[in-house]
Amino acid sequence: MSLHIHTRAAMLLIACVVSLAESGTAFAINLGFLRNTPISVMRQRDLQVLNDAARLALDTKEDGESLDWDNHGTRNPVRIEGTVTPRDTVKEGDQTCRKITLVAVARGQSQSWTPTVCGKGNGQWELQQR
Repeated sequence: MSLHIHTRAAMLLIACVVSLAESGTAFAINLGFLRNTPISVMRQRDLQVLNDAARLALDTKEDGESLDWDNHGTRNPVRIEGTVTPRDTVKEGDQTCRKITLVAVARGQSQSWTPTVCGKGNGQWELQQR
């Protein structure tokens, strides 16, 4: 029942951005703007908590209904909190597609992402390419 929004791919992308943001390479390729943003302080456990919240929201929340999440218990000294809000659900046959807005707030900065995911009702969600 994993959130397959190509979770591994999404988490890998986020992890790569975090790694780049923490290294000098980020500034060399003009990603310095990510410094001090929530994504730059997220660790693997934080990403897992966000992933679990996204899966739960996709499976249980109506469009526009938010689920709060935070990184309490992840051992990250930086407090991160936010919301996960599914919206724009479209059903075609046995497939359901939803946009999901993920919000993270840390150190007074807010960041959001709104990917589209689709699933077939089996608890598996896949990220849709744009």
